[in-house]
Amino acid sequence: MSRTSPKVDAVLAQTEQWRGAFERLRAIILASDLTEALKWGQPCYDLDGRNVALIHGFKDYCALLFMKGALLDDPAGILVQQTQNVQSARQIRFTSAEQIDAMENVLADYIHRAIEVEKAGLKVAKKQTEAFPVAEEFRLRLDADHALNAAFAALTPGRQRGYLLYFSAAKQAKTREARIEKHIPRIFDGLGIDD
Repeated sequence: MSRTSPKVDAVLAQTEQWRGAFERLRAIILASDLTEALKWGQPCYDLDGRNVALIHGFKDYCALLFMKGALLDDPAGILVQQTQNVQSARQIRFTSAEQIDAMENVLADYIHRAIEVEKAGLKVAKKQTEAFPVAEEFRLRLDADHALNAAFAALTPGRQRGYLLYFSAAKQAKTREARIEKHIPRIFDGLGIDD
């Protein structure tokens, strides 16, 4: 079985801004025991079907993301938590292919560490839904409307967390209230924020 993916070849052929960086990252990753696939529209690398890393680009940087990066030792101090709500994944960010070339040995070491974490079957202890902040406006609605409370409780934990994060992220009470009002029908329909 080939360890490269024709789908990734096609994506890289269409990539303009980060093509050189992606090609360098791809070569370094494929020197390990990982197999390539296209997942979420990005080159993703797995070990026996378990996702270990992916490469992706943004406007200002491209990144090598480790799915269980929170479990990796970081002796070079280069792992970045993308946002405060990301529990498991960590990135190493780059702005050029030359930067990747200069870090090739370090990157190979981190990839090896990520493979060892996967082989060991380690899991990231994730924050439970109850630990996420609940916007006061939403708490009041849940307390006042038992049907809404039951519908929210029936959602999967991931859908619950999505709503809690979205509602709490708004800085103004007016915005939080508007978001809650807009999404109540979706909650009753059993849908998540992105469904």
